[in-house]
Amino acid sequence: MHRTRTFLFFTALVTSAVSLRAGEPPSVKPPARTRAEVAAVLRHAEAAPANPRALRILLVAGPKDHGAGQHDYPAWQKAWAPLLAKSPGVTTDTAFPFPSEEQLAAADLAVFYLRGKWDAGQLAALEKFQNRGGGVVTLHWAIGVTGDPQGFAARVGLAYPSAKYRHGIVDLKIAPGHAITRGFPATLRFTDEPYWPFVGDATRVQVLATSDEKSGPDGAVRPVPVFWTHEPAGGGRAFVCVFGHYMWTFDDPLFRLLLLRGMAWAAGQPVTRLDALATEGVTMVD
Repeated sequence: MHRTRTFLFFTALVTSAVSLRAGEPPSVKPPARTRAEVAAVLRHAEAAPANPRALRILLVAGPKDHGAGQHDYPAWQKAWAPLLAKSPGVTTDTAFPFPSEEQLAAADLAVFYLRGKWDAGQLAALEKFQNRGGGVVTLHWAIGVTGDPQGFAARVGLAYPSAKYRHGIVDLKIAPGHAITRGFPATLRFTDEPYWPFVGDATRVQVLATSDEKSGPDGAVRPVPVFWTHEPAGGGRAFVCVFGHYMWTFDDPLFRLLLLRGMAWAAGQPVTRLDALATEGVTMVD
């Protein structure tokens, strides 16, 4: 019995503590949010629209490329397609690894969670989609670029050419003054992965949240963007979420709320339209 308990404890420890960088302390799954802290944010929200218009959401995923509990794009797509479809008026479609022209033409919002490529063909499809008013959301490594960083930055504001990152506890600093962050505290703790530096015109984005990192050439601690919005010159909207390395983050109701509001905003909808899904099926404690 003692050996069995020891094995179970070790197994739980391994599955809740994961990391990628050699020598980096393992990241441990954060505790569940309390109902009180979630309610404190939601009480400031405006009511969701009573009769929302039809909203067609396309979820785009790519092949999984990290270890257990990390970058599981297919699992996210499988879980979030039926989750979003629970919202009145929402229909979902999925694409793997990149949508067809017909799928983009039929969508109001495209959400990308995959390893970024963003070559000339993909950027042209994204530009056409945005120019006719389509909304774009990128999650985590979708902001990475192996093709044209500046071209991608023109579509979503900033791009990440895979330079620096850190796994672990992040005290996210949230900017007030935007409907997406309404009701959120000034600081919110997550366990995930920020990236830096980015390329693009920082004056063309509205940063919603930052993480203090040793991001300067001198090693000084400076804020790096984690969530932001962008409105391309040709039309459409983009919401960028750098978090999403660990799959546990998608079950955090306050992360969900930021993401769902960003999705609604990018689609040109009232930002609270999808708020009810933030707590759907998640674990909270008293």
